[in-house]
Amino acid sequence: MTEEEKKLLSTFEARLRHLIYLHDELKRENNRLKQLLEEQKEEKVKMLEEIGQLKTNYTNLKTATTISLNGSDVKETKLRLSKLVREVDKCIALLNE
Repeated sequence: MTEEEKKLLSTFEARLRHLIYLHDELKRENNRLKQLLEEQKEEKVKMLEEIGQLKTNYTNLKTATTISLNGSDVKETKLRLSKLVREVDKCIALLNE
């Protein structure tokens, strides 16, 4: 084997080792990304379940509120809102002076 062939073989071996190293690095990164993707999928499922539960709670609350309101509660609520609007109007008038 000539000196030039030895040099070429040495260069080839070095490049091959470098490619193997890069391959291993990419495999590790791929595994890490797969794990991250799985975690994100699990989190998404949990969030969707929570959204479903919150929607159910909201619907139940709306139903309970509708059932519990009677004529006097509506009148009281309107009176409170009117009072708050008058107070806000007074504050705005004071700020405009």
